[in-house]
Amino acid sequence: MPHIGLFALVVRDYDEAIAFYTDKVGFDLIEDSDLGGGKRWVVIAPKGAEETRILLAQASDEDQTKAIGNQTGGRVGFFLNTDDFARDHARMTAAGVQFLEQPRYEPYGTVAVFEDIYGNKWDLLELTGQ
Repeated sequence: MPHIGLFALVVRDYDEAIAFYTDKVGFDLIEDSDLGGGKRWVVIAPKGAEETRILLAQASDEDQTKAIGNQTGGRVGFFLNTDDFARDHARMTAAGVQFLEQPRYEPYGTVAVFEDIYGNKWDLLELTGQ
């Protein structure tokens, strides 16, 4: 059955992106391979994720640089599901992740929007009934 295996997130710098997503958000670094010419194949994933991965793609030209932090036009574009919102919200906040709002309790679950180091908006989300 089809599934999303990998999607690219355009970043300014490989190492600063790796540090943010591993140290602050809590993702695992899956691969960091040198491709030569300053390019790397850098893959991260949420802890325990079995299928979906994120490719950190360093911007290589002006158009890509302009997209950093605004890949979804200012909307929340990424959704990080959790089985324990309070635990992960507290850990991420203590690590320095900037949440843009207080946790909200919606019919579908508990949610709060945070920004990555580039300004991309993410939901931290614990769905009801999970």
